[in-house]
Amino acid sequence: MKLFRIARRGYVLLWALLAQLVLCRSGVFAGDGTKACVLAHETASERKVLDRLEPLAFKNLTVESKNEKDSYTYVFQLCGDAGGVPGAGVIQKNMKTPEKPIVTNIGSYKATKAIGGSDWVMLIYEQGDKYDSHCQKEARKAIIMISCSKNTDVGALEVILEENERDTDCFYLFELDSSAVCPPVESRLSAGSIILIIIFCLVAVYLIGGFLYQRLIVGAKGMEQFPNYAFWVEVGNLTADGCDFVCRSRNRDEAPAYRGVTTDALEEEPEERDDHLLPM
Repeated sequence: MKLFRIARRGYVLLWALLAQLVLCRSGVFAGDGTKACVLAHETASERKVLDRLEPLAFKNLTVESKNEKDSYTYVFQLCGDAGGVPGAGVIQKNMKTPEKPIVTNIGSYKATKAIGGSDWVMLIYEQGDKYDSHCQKEARKAIIMISCSKNTDVGALEVILEENERDTDCFYLFELDSSAVCPPVESRLSAGSIILIIIFCLVAVYLIGGFLYQRLIVGAKGMEQFPNYAFWVEVGNLTADGCDFVCRSRNRDEAPAYRGVTTDALEEEPEERDDHLLPM
């Protein structure tokens, strides 16, 4: 009995360990969504803008960029280690040697800025690796412009440009479409429309439920399958009688137009006056 309990306990521990490995693999323990991002200036408005991007968390988005000389691969992750590089929100891989690419951190989510409008969010990652010779060797910066697209959960990441011809404020610019930044759709149904929908649903339930009851339980056939058929057949007559009672105020047995003559006098049959024909 004791051996059985030990084996059972080991079985449970094994399953618990496997579950933890699966959760780690899926990224559940990789961070707490947008909370992992450290804002350069923590404000309620910027945090609110950042929270709008929660559906994009734990996703690595990749894009390739080629020119005549070089070939690069960029990886972006919202508030997470892009490509597994600690602290990097966006990385650049120089694919000159694909077997061992040169990886550069071009923006850290530990120094984040978030600016948002009604249907867009501009995410800025600063404090990347410093330039070797461009831009007075300042730290790299990545800007991700996220625009509203109602039919796209997470679109493809696009490289717009790398601005490194300036003396300062150089940056990498990316573009991304997502429904996460779209404004919420407000219901346009009025109170009257809602009432009509409720009435229509009740009528549909009445007709369908009554039909099934009459056919399957009562065993009715033909028009008698219609719920409360006998009542609805008489509705027309009852409506007509009610209209006649309410709308027609004239008495059907009204008196004649001449007031001096009574109805009883008119109803009496005229007496024949033939006394003058009798013999005297």
